[in-house]
Amino acid sequence: MMDFPTILCGPIVRRVESERVFIWIALSRPYDIKAELFKIERENGSQVLDYMKIDCESETNTIQAGKNLYISLIYVSPEEGSFPVNELLGYNLWFRNNGDTLNLGSFDLLSPSHPQSIVYGTLAYPTFTIREGTPSNILYGSCRKLHGLGKDVLIEADQIIASSPIHSVRPSSLFLMGDQIYADDVADPIIKIISRFGEELVNREEDLGFVEPGLMEEPFRKCLKQINGRQLITEHFCKFTSRKAANHLLSFNEYAIMYMLSWSPVLWELAHKEGLFDTFQTALNKNAVYFASKDSHTLEHTLEMKQLQHRYQSQMKELARLEEALYAVRRVLANTPTYMVFDDHDITDDWNLTEDWKINVWNAPLGRHVIGNGLASYWLFQGWGNEPDTFSHFGKTIQTYFDSFQTGSLPHSYWIYSLWNYDSWHYSSPTSPKALFLDTRTQRSYSNHIKSIQVGNRVDDEQLSPNLLKREGWKIAGDKLKASGWHAGEPLILVSPSPLYGIGLIENFLHDYMLPLSRLGLPVQTNFDLEAWKYNGKGFSDFLHQAAAWNPSDCIILSGDVHSASSVQSDITFRDGRKLKIHQFTSSPIKNMSYSGIPGAVMKLMISLNAKKRINRTIHRYCNHEYKLFKKADESSISSDYVWKESIRYQYISDSSIIETNNNIGVFSYTSARDDVAVPSSQIIV
Repeated sequence: MMDFPTILCGPIVRRVESERVFIWIALSRPYDIKAELFKIERENGSQVLDYMKIDCESETNTIQAGKNLYISLIYVSPEEGSFPVNELLGYNLWFRNNGDTLNLGSFDLLSPSHPQSIVYGTLAYPTFTIREGTPSNILYGSCRKLHGLGKDVLIEADQIIASSPIHSVRPSSLFLMGDQIYADDVADPIIKIISRFGEELVNREEDLGFVEPGLMEEPFRKCLKQINGRQLITEHFCKFTSRKAANHLLSFNEYAIMYMLSWSPVLWELAHKEGLFDTFQTALNKNAVYFASKDSHTLEHTLEMKQLQHRYQSQMKELARLEEALYAVRRVLANTPTYMVFDDHDITDDWNLTEDWKINVWNAPLGRHVIGNGLASYWLFQGWGNEPDTFSHFGKTIQTYFDSFQTGSLPHSYWIYSLWNYDSWHYSSPTSPKALFLDTRTQRSYSNHIKSIQVGNRVDDEQLSPNLLKREGWKIAGDKLKASGWHAGEPLILVSPSPLYGIGLIENFLHDYMLPLSRLGLPVQTNFDLEAWKYNGKGFSDFLHQAAAWNPSDCIILSGDVHSASSVQSDITFRDGRKLKIHQFTSSPIKNMSYSGIPGAVMKLMISLNAKKRINRTIHRYCNHEYKLFKKADESSISSDYVWKESIRYQYISDSSIIETNNNIGVFSYTSARDDVAVPSSQIIV
């Protein structure tokens, strides 16, 4: 049995408001946890900092997710009144169990010179600010794959905070807008480590063989536990369509370990201490690598082995780069209120991409169970901190199942049903401006199939992709926005994992060239991820109509997903005379640079040439009553029978470019300019 450190992951500052603060942490042992907060000020204008303890109370909810895994959310509230706003606040956590009393300092987390330190500069504690009435400075980004190419730009976020840790201009919130983990695309060198840690920490049998008896037969019984062995399993038994599922996470404990490896260096240090990192040759010697070609004497087998060896060694290099960044990543999360939302890779690639996909996976016992594991881990590691009140909905249900991990039991069935049918993953953040995070994954509507329909003298196509947010989903989101205290006429941030306005070159190529293939019955939607807002004219139009109905003074969209950064402004006019101005800022990936090698260079060149066409140019577009989008040379060419029309301008994000394809993270601000007019703006950090 391994000797796990007490703190496995965290602390992470989650939702903060003047009446309550939430801090998340994962431990290997049960503790009674209390928090203390401090107001931090300079003494009489000097450089000396004064820490004034705030009278507050703590309440901790804990889910025991395994024999040695305790996930807690600490709820801190003021004894009287409210917490100071727009002031620097520090915090410490105290852990008590069987007479032992420890705090964050006991684990060297408050020692500035220690590698594990989570404090900045000479500060005594990790810190954050509760913004109220003062515009927030928001870090935002998405798509962080552990073995993704390039540096982890959360290092840059760490340096931004470190440069002014006690100054009001430091980022006050962090928005992670999807693909915080890649459950379907897991690196070869760590899948065995993930499984080993999962077995040790959870230490309870999650009987996947009971869920799917076929896993107990060969070759599945063996390849289930091998590197590169799960592609066929996910295709055959889960009905997943990911093409990179060779090491797909399946069990709850694997999902949980993946989160902790993504946010903390602790388990990496333990893995090195225990000698768990194998070379490719060592893995071969242990018969731990799955080969599709069975005869080792064939050329096919030799080529496969060389390919796997190259992949393994390349991934090891990127993982080493990631591991070095994790100390900075942990510090950022410990000092910045963080709000998150899922996209596909947090659960699996192509999640709910089509109605057929959703039906097929639900009808596959293993697929249904794995999605349940993904959603349960999402709630524990992400969703719970976004909206702490969901504990009353999920806490007991999840704990009852975790008490036994008995697949096929009544608690297991109820657990899956509750997760699959939850319709309220939307939430608002108490930032300034307020932000509404949209669930564009579980509240979709679908056309049954793509077909051609006759409209007058031309043939139009039905929607190429799902409507990412159906009418009922918009209503739930609107109810949550109203409950947040937001009012019409105030600025509003809408967080959409997928951009409303994407890269025209790529979107147009996929639409114009993939649609004919879809008519031939080829699965282009799952092969090319055809799920941009643009591919569903009704969904795109619904987005604009709903945003206009809310009537914000400024409508700001923050998004990620597309592995590039851009800034777009659109002025929309509806047929009834209403107007809407949208500012969209997109930033991704944090660590997963896609445009690499010769193919990447060609694509970057094409995108760059396409982008140059858009510099200092206004694009005019309108929507007709069949929800078809048409682009025109100028506004005077737009049909008088439009439902809405818009003029689009791409903004510079650097001195000479309107697009960034390197790893990047955005810093959004909403500041006053001339005549006290607030202006939304974003800086892209690479």
